[in-house]
Amino acid sequence: MSHLRRKAAGPAGPDQPSDVTVDDDGIRFADDAERVVDALFDGRRVWSFWLQRDGEREGDHTFVAWPGALRSFLHGVTDLELVEHTSGEVHFSEEVRFGSGDQRIAIETPDGRPLGLDKSNRLAQTFDTRSSEHVEPLLDSIDEVLAALRTAGIEAFPAYGTLLGAVRGGKLIGHDSDADIGYVSRHSAPVDVTRESFRLQRRLSEMGYDITRYSGAAFKVDVLEADGSKRGLDVFGGFLSDDGHLVLMGEIRTPFRKEWIHPLGETTLEGRTLPAPADPDKFLTATYGPSWRVPDPAYHFETPLSTHRRLNGWFRGTRVGRDRWDRVWSSAHREGAPDFERDPFVEWVLGAVPTPAHAVDIGCGRGVGVIDLAGRGVPAVGLDFSPRGFAAAVTHAESTGLPATFEKFNLLELRQALAFGARLARVPGPRLVLADHLVDNTTGVGREHLWRMAEMLLRDGGRLALRFRAPVRNSENGTREGPGIRESRIRRELQERGAVILESEKSEVAATEDNVDGAAPAGDRMNVWRLVVAWK
Repeated sequence: MSHLRRKAAGPAGPDQPSDVTVDDDGIRFADDAERVVDALFDGRRVWSFWLQRDGEREGDHTFVAWPGALRSFLHGVTDLELVEHTSGEVHFSEEVRFGSGDQRIAIETPDGRPLGLDKSNRLAQTFDTRSSEHVEPLLDSIDEVLAALRTAGIEAFPAYGTLLGAVRGGKLIGHDSDADIGYVSRHSAPVDVTRESFRLQRRLSEMGYDITRYSGAAFKVDVLEADGSKRGLDVFGGFLSDDGHLVLMGEIRTPFRKEWIHPLGETTLEGRTLPAPADPDKFLTATYGPSWRVPDPAYHFETPLSTHRRLNGWFRGTRVGRDRWDRVWSSAHREGAPDFERDPFVEWVLGAVPTPAHAVDIGCGRGVGVIDLAGRGVPAVGLDFSPRGFAAAVTHAESTGLPATFEKFNLLELRQALAFGARLARVPGPRLVLADHLVDNTTGVGREHLWRMAEMLLRDGGRLALRFRAPVRNSENGTREGPGIRESRIRRELQERGAVILESEKSEVAATEDNVDGAAPAGDRMNVWRLVVAWK
């Protein structure tokens, strides 16, 4: 698109930008003042940003790039407004054209549900796009989950943005996209807080809720809204440490007093009376700082490194890479379903192993291998931490009647690896276990759990088939370069677990042929190994 320029009305003062230009790359303000700006497309707020924090100085202008999540939508025409959030001052208002399209820009889901960017710059159905009817099931779930936690001996309350919206205006915050519940445990040792959190998860699972665990002290409850949209209700555990600090997943560690939490008081959210910390002002100041009363749709948490390290050491470690893969598979999902045709890796594996009676694809991604196996008459289960990846495969399997099922699975949680391994080991074999580009995309802990699970599934027969990238040796200096993991390490780890490598094959491919996550630059060459493994 050509550059569009809109001069601000009236003389430019020290805090008023003299002009604003917009193009396909982003927005330029002739301004060095900090301000929070809302970007409205055809009258609807889609994105908010801090001008200086999120921008870069270019001469006498500040440039703010369009977020990556928006770029795929920026083809066509829209009435674009850039409005200062607190004052309502309009800095830009023009009909603009992005790219060469003529259609109106629609930032929405494929079935027409409006989307906006949340505080993490992720596309979501923010509350300002939802009706009271849509969010009624979420509010019902808040009531129900609070009651369930209360019967389990936990005095929980709305936290983070949900408490902020309740205290500041009695409503869900429009630019927010999920709801938050917090509680302060009676325990003061992180291990006891973790055990308690898993006990609460089991209680809610027994009530029929689908749970995704974030860490040792936090998990998400999936709630279906009236139109079938899925909304997250996050449950964050916390405790008062012996040194007088409130610790709350996932951002807070600050000096605090018990009487500022208990006994709980009350607040109102969307007409419902809910529990609240005894001193909401103290709690919200600990969460957002003393300016919490001023709306900020572009707020970013700035967690101190010391707090981040403590929370990581105490509770985290099981969510490594989840955000990256959610972004990868969300982008792939927006591009449409994959072609469920023959999978070359499955083709190779079936030529190298006896015909299996059952297959398990760990880290199945989009589920193409699972669908291929099921199409050949082999019942198959796909396991992956990011359900967004295999959503289209679930629909395909249901519509075609193929013997393919998919489940959410976290390889980094030992309890899940053992539970799934024990359950799937009861299915009559021989079994085939696939791990396609898994060992080069997980951690050492993930590989350890994979070997343990594979051993459980294959002790009575069957095969494990691996494909993974390996660094390429530089012919000039002998060093190994590029993404992946050395084949010698995989071989050593397998042998230490009592496995036997029956077949191995190495090939050199271009990165674009075999690199689903973009870790290697397009055109680079890399080694890809394929192994067949058994336990005897």
